[in-house]
Amino acid sequence: MFIHVGNDNVIRSRDIISIIDYNILDSSSVMEEMIELDKKQGKVKGNPSIAKSIVITSDLIYYSSLSVLTLKKRSSIRQMVKKFENHYELN
Repeated sequence: MFIHVGNDNVIRSRDIISIIDYNILDSSSVMEEMIELDKKQGKVKGNPSIAKSIVITSDLIYYSSLSVLTLKKRSSIRQMVKKFENHYELN
């Protein structure tokens, strides 16, 4: 399943490692250092000035203009569809 994470970025849901509130970035020197290293390697996408969350995948880090709650709801839709499909496969 794919999830639109904002800013014209669509990623596979299974590749998501973590979704973090952007405001937490200021309180974590480890996160700041990780993102800076990935920026130097060209592995960061999006605009930090409009970011509400950070989506960490196995390959890239995305600054998302969508909130953590919105992204969580979108990933929950995937789970609902899967349960729906499983229900009808059994019948």
